[in-house]
Amino acid sequence: MTAELTLSDAHQQTIRTLCGGAVHLPGDPGYDDARVPWSMTVDQRPAAVVYPACADEVAEVVRFAARAGLRVAPQGTGHNAGPLGPLDDVILLRTSAMTGVTIDPVARTARAEAGTLWQDVVEAASKHGFDALHGSSPDVGVVGYSLGGGLGWFGRQHGLQSNSVTAVEIVLADGSLVRADATHHTDLFWALRGGGGNFGVVTAIEFKLYPIETAYAGMLIWDWSHARRVLSTWSAWAVDAPDLITTSFRIMQIPPLPFIPEPVRGRNIVMINGAALCYDEEAEAVLAPLRELQPEIDTFGRAPAVSLTRLHMDPEGPTAGVTRTVMLRELPAEAIDAFVAAAGPDSGSCLVSAELRQLGGAVGRIPRDAGALTHLEGQFQLFAAAMAPTPEMAAAGHAHADRLVSQMQPWAARQQYLNFTERQVDASTGYDEHSWLRLRELPARFDPDGLFVANHQLVRK
Repeated sequence: MTAELTLSDAHQQTIRTLCGGAVHLPGDPGYDDARVPWSMTVDQRPAAVVYPACADEVAEVVRFAARAGLRVAPQGTGHNAGPLGPLDDVILLRTSAMTGVTIDPVARTARAEAGTLWQDVVEAASKHGFDALHGSSPDVGVVGYSLGGGLGWFGRQHGLQSNSVTAVEIVLADGSLVRADATHHTDLFWALRGGGGNFGVVTAIEFKLYPIETAYAGMLIWDWSHARRVLSTWSAWAVDAPDLITTSFRIMQIPPLPFIPEPVRGRNIVMINGAALCYDEEAEAVLAPLRELQPEIDTFGRAPAVSLTRLHMDPEGPTAGVTRTVMLRELPAEAIDAFVAAAGPDSGSCLVSAELRQLGGAVGRIPRDAGALTHLEGQFQLFAAAMAPTPEMAAAGHAHADRLVSQMQPWAARQQYLNFTERQVDASTGYDEHSWLRLRELPARFDPDGLFVANHQLVRK
């Protein structure tokens, strides 16, 4: 199987000169490796894959695509690639060669180039006593995460990462490179903070850092036979917990892989993990109701902030998996029963993780000068994941993830968190009505011909 669109000989000759020749076309030896996104279950088949090394090369690709009647899909790590749709007339612009982090300790900001991963930012910022509002995995790209919101361990204290963005450098549809911030291209700056990759190719992003060197962080673990008891206590505790702590609840069926620590390898468990930004004594008081449930393992304690990117133990590197998500307004007793019945003991579920992330706090409030994604309106974000190394396992994973989400629909919020939504959905569900109406007006100004392909597009071609 090959891409449906066959480029003319002239266009093939021209495109091979782009990006210093870092180009892969269908049939080239490196094409199949170049087109693989983070989720290996997504079969991307673009018209070409290019690897620009700088903003000038990005602009050159954009101008060529416009002349050739092609479109451009920017992609760093390839997380959340599922919603992109067919790419047969699309140049997949991989930004992984564009890396680098600059820390300004006086301004308390970081500037990251387009392909930079969060671990690189965290390590650079830690040398100056700072941390960023990174996610739960070290190999997530800074740009995609930030453009779509950004929900991390410091979220209930400091809000979404998108609202900590201070400037974006972006190549627009005409090939021009502009800097959007609070005083320049202000409509574009507003849209980029939560509106996704609909407006151009981001070449660098600047954002606030926070004076965080350590946190009181770790995990509590029980056998999954305690799922209902632990979830009942945690869900009530989570709603009233102070903003200084952000946690996650998971029912996990952990495979017997050799790199997994012996105490949990091959086991079915319940895990609560998270981080608190406070002194030890205050954190211990906050966690006391959970510790009263007598976890089998308790690792909470003072930890360097730089270690928190791996607290969640998310898989790193391209992975074969399937996911499903839904935001929940609340979690009453009936919802707890439904969640455990669909993902806990005796459920027959194949999900490696059925997770509920604690929302609320600053994530649930609208900050002054917010971007397009103002806040998340629910109390919890459900995220279900299954391993899918074979088509049969993928089908089973989809079925069990869909079943869990379906069972939780009576308590679903109107809003969807699009950064977690790895299927094509109505993008309007990611925003409040005012923000959506404003967002819908902007593509006609910044991308009138629909040159750019985002994973969650405001207007689909």
